[in-house]
Amino acid sequence: MLNNKKEFKMNYGGKEITLETGRLAKQADAAILASCEGTQVLVTLTCAKEVNDGQDFFPLLVDYKEKFYAAGKFLGGFLKREGRPSNAEILIMRLIDRPLRPLFPEGFMNETILMAQVVSQGAGDSEVLAGLGAAAALAISDVPFNGPMGYAKVGKVDGKLILNPTKAEWDAGALGLLVAGSAEAVLMVEGESNEVSEAEMLEAIVFGHNNIKEFCKLLDKMTKEVGQKKREFTPVTPNAALMTEAMKEFSTEARKVLSTNVKQERSNATNAFRKHIKEALKANPAKFGLTEETDFGKEAAKVTDEVLYKMMRADILNENKRIAGRGLNVVRAIETETSVLQSVHGSALFTRGETQVLAAVTIGGKEGEQMYDSIHGVGYDKFYLHYAMPPFSVGEAKGYRGVGRREIGHGNLAERALKKAMPSQTDFPYTVRVACEVLESNGSSSMGSVCSGSMALMDAGVPLKGPVAGVAMGLIKEGDKYKILTDILGDEDHLGDMDFKLAGTAQGITAIQMDMKIAGISEQIFREALAQAKEGRTHILGEMAKTISTNRIGFKAGVPQIKSFKIAPDKIGALIGPGGKNIKALQENFKVTMDVAEDGTVKVLGVDVQKIDEVIALADMQLNGPKIGAIYKGTVVTIKEYGAFVDIVPGLAGLVHVSEIADERVNDPNDYLTEGQLLDVKVLEVDRFGKIKLSAKAVAPVAKKAK
Repeated sequence: MLNNKKEFKMNYGGKEITLETGRLAKQADAAILASCEGTQVLVTLTCAKEVNDGQDFFPLLVDYKEKFYAAGKFLGGFLKREGRPSNAEILIMRLIDRPLRPLFPEGFMNETILMAQVVSQGAGDSEVLAGLGAAAALAISDVPFNGPMGYAKVGKVDGKLILNPTKAEWDAGALGLLVAGSAEAVLMVEGESNEVSEAEMLEAIVFGHNNIKEFCKLLDKMTKEVGQKKREFTPVTPNAALMTEAMKEFSTEARKVLSTNVKQERSNATNAFRKHIKEALKANPAKFGLTEETDFGKEAAKVTDEVLYKMMRADILNENKRIAGRGLNVVRAIETETSVLQSVHGSALFTRGETQVLAAVTIGGKEGEQMYDSIHGVGYDKFYLHYAMPPFSVGEAKGYRGVGRREIGHGNLAERALKKAMPSQTDFPYTVRVACEVLESNGSSSMGSVCSGSMALMDAGVPLKGPVAGVAMGLIKEGDKYKILTDILGDEDHLGDMDFKLAGTAQGITAIQMDMKIAGISEQIFREALAQAKEGRTHILGEMAKTISTNRIGFKAGVPQIKSFKIAPDKIGALIGPGGKNIKALQENFKVTMDVAEDGTVKVLGVDVQKIDEVIALADMQLNGPKIGAIYKGTVVTIKEYGAFVDIVPGLAGLVHVSEIADERVNDPNDYLTEGQLLDVKVLEVDRFGKIKLSAKAVAPVAKKAK
């Protein structure tokens, strides 16, 4: 197949983006090489020509892989070949995937694979290029897709919104968002911010969407010039006759299911409902447009979902009636506790309805940092959150097989929400880990993790900028009619059109995430959802404040503490000693950990504050010597006939000569001093060999011991 290269260019945020097709990976259904400022991402699209037998869901897989050769780097560790995806790569896969799904036509079930590979890493943003390349591949392919759509990163620096900011601008900005949308509506928002207002957040989202509209024009041009005709397909649709008859036959029993308040009871009622439908279909298949060969269990599951889906949505849209009768903007009952776990550094239990999250905080030093290796380089996280949702949390009898992509995504959202409220490393130089264990789940365990994590951090003594709470919002929309739901249940998430999570302090938003199951929402709906979410967040913060509203003063017993001191950079070698001998001895003798930075900042971590103070004093004296004329409280460690050696700090001794013990003549120092005795001494001299001369009588002459 001959090279049929074609390039399309546009200025996107002050950077030229090139979308190339026709030269690479020509056996794929579509291939795009997206380039910007030396970064190149190859995106390929393949789609099965036939639907797998019995397929009843859309099997879309998005893969994103950073090739280390792209940055001229070797992968760290023993294995040098790229293997399983990193957490960062998984998060990017999810970001690309989520806004694409609602734009595939309903009933399209062909297996579809989008693969994005970073093949050259320069100054351009590979995440944005991967998303734009995926959107372009779908636009020009024959795969049915209701695009065009696009992605945009938005930053805000010095009060100005920036499209596709550099990494430095992103890190320094007041907010950072990834927005995805079509020309008509917003499809996804994901980001974090420094307690910005709802108005600022909406402004940034609209800014990103307006720029996406310009990108969609480029895709329209590409489609006209190199696009393929969309393939015809037969949608996999529900049996219309079956569903019509089912709504008449099973509505009364469905009403009982939706009126059941408790999740497990409702789940049991749903299972019984499904079995009843199966038996009814099996007993009279012709009535429901079925045959004797039908898989009645599978059809019963479809009917159950469809009947409950239509009834729940109609209740909300027409009667403002939710499952269990809760108001549209009402948050479920909340219970909170702190110091739930006896031996951990900080803990909290947050229960909202039937969602319950236990959070535990661990505080430490450099040894607790989480290292990560990417094509951008090696980095270290000093704050991180791990989220776990075992099967028992939803009543399933399954083993826990480790963290999945969903858990990584939920944990990342909670981490970003809390990270923006963490104190600076200058004010709080610790490594902090938050572990969130979902014990029950019925709607937004990620936002429950934000609440429990915030309370656990305060319980541990971490000085947050303010308590952080999160709430999940939902949407039911039919045509122009819609209702926004506060604090959605799992069933409302499953049967609804939007999953919108918002977290923040009383001052503003720290994290946001929105996914759509329909082809986007308008600015007006977004504005209303933001306002309603603020009301919900404010209520939850009030409930949390009944238990804890600020950090405890000081750490609990047994929590490591850090103290810092500064030395001249040219004395770092002396502190460390030959082969690390001196610093190792200090750490072992005082049971501390010492970390020395290139600028001479030394951080000392230990459980015993007295030991930390002692090792700092000793290190200072080792490097600078004691101050002439200074008075120290020392310990008599050895007595000789000519005087006594006194430790002015543990491990550093000076001599109190017999002439410096008392005013009278001292013949035997043992008549005045005892080993282990505390003694105030004054530094008289430090000679050129480093020997320290001390005096006791210059402070207070020692009295002779009574016989």
